[in-house]
Amino acid sequence: MEELREDHDDGTVARVAAIDIGKASGMVCLRVPHDTIEGRRVQKVWTVASTTNTILELGDRLVCQGVERVVMEATGSYWRPFFYLLEARGLDCWLVNARDVKNVPGRPKTDKLDAVWLAKLAERGMVRASFVPPKPVRQLRDFTRTRTVFVQERTRHKHRVDKALQDAQIKLSDVVSDLFGMSGRAMLDALVAGERNPRTLADLAKGNLVKKKPALIEALTGQFEGHHARLLRVLLGTIDHLTAQIQELDRLIAHTLEDITTPHDGSGLEPSAGGVSAGALAEKLDAVPGIGPATAQIILAEIGADMSCFPTPEHLVSWAKLCPRTIQSGTKNTSGPAGQGNPWLKGALGEAASAAARTDTFLGARYRRIVKRRGHAKALVAVARSILVISWHLINAPDASYQELGSDWHQRHLNPARKTRDLVRQLQALGHQVTLEPAAA
Repeated sequence: MEELREDHDDGTVARVAAIDIGKASGMVCLRVPHDTIEGRRVQKVWTVASTTNTILELGDRLVCQGVERVVMEATGSYWRPFFYLLEARGLDCWLVNARDVKNVPGRPKTDKLDAVWLAKLAERGMVRASFVPPKPVRQLRDFTRTRTVFVQERTRHKHRVDKALQDAQIKLSDVVSDLFGMSGRAMLDALVAGERNPRTLADLAKGNLVKKKPALIEALTGQFEGHHARLLRVLLGTIDHLTAQIQELDRLIAHTLEDITTPHDGSGLEPSAGGVSAGALAEKLDAVPGIGPATAQIILAEIGADMSCFPTPEHLVSWAKLCPRTIQSGTKNTSGPAGQGNPWLKGALGEAASAAARTDTFLGARYRRIVKRRGHAKALVAVARSILVISWHLINAPDASYQELGSDWHQRHLNPARKTRDLVRQLQALGHQVTLEPAAA
């Protein structure tokens, strides 16, 4: 540990600590006012191991020094022990984006210099804290993100089953819309059990598939061998296991949602003693076109049930990176890419926007209006943004409910003069001379 004396400065935060975090250790920089000389600051830099006892000792030391704020970079998942343990110790912890606190280009880069630079930025108020939800919401995040991963993994295994069938010249997926529906799964289980007769397998069809028996017999005629049966048994067992785990996660998510309550009353402004459970909020979000129960749970897990962190819907949209980045230079104003944002939230909103685009609702009409002039991708982003804004209002005001405006909302609120002018310009551009006469009453 070393002690350095800096020049006179007047920092915004008097006592600040910064941590440059690695996998096995963290470099801590402490900057506090000098004991006797007014206006002068004392800087101390030392290394701490990323173990529980060492981090707790660090918390005690920072509390004894009267540290007002602890700032750390979001380095992978290694920041979590430092943030959670120091926060539990009563310290005001800020997590910052590493992209926003890069050192000046051309300067040497070491862990020590990075920690010092981060501390100087923090004491002058030149950093922004990233959104870190409270512990119950973090636990809900763990469940929803694990469920998303399991669903994706189950889908990959289902694709492997189809590949194994194609290798055996079994074209079942060409006839059956859902290979893992009641009829398709019965045929797969029969193949694994040793049945090879196409007619016997086709007799397992149920519902509308009964009409397709000739096509099923042709599709089930192939060269399915014992090797394929053994491979199929392993894949189906894995799919069943993942399905059971997903159902267990659904139960855990539903239980966790009931433990999370909103800190606001019906107006969305003043704190209340009771609050509304996140489960009730999920049911309200489910009423929005495109949002299903799973998507509603993901939205609550990623943004939480307390909208005080996002004062306006625009703040939330900007944080989620669903709006273009403004680039202004002189008299030229352009827009840049939106950015990466939260992949879990953006993925769920993208699926919701795709579903809403196919509906005869306000959101569906919004997609169809934008897609004609901006394209499919930007239209989906616009609908996803609208869904997120609606979600903000439903969460911020627990007494609010979703009201469908209708697919003809834009037509009902159309400016006739503006529409007439646009149509006249289009006809004139095609070489026509337009004369307007008012229609008879």
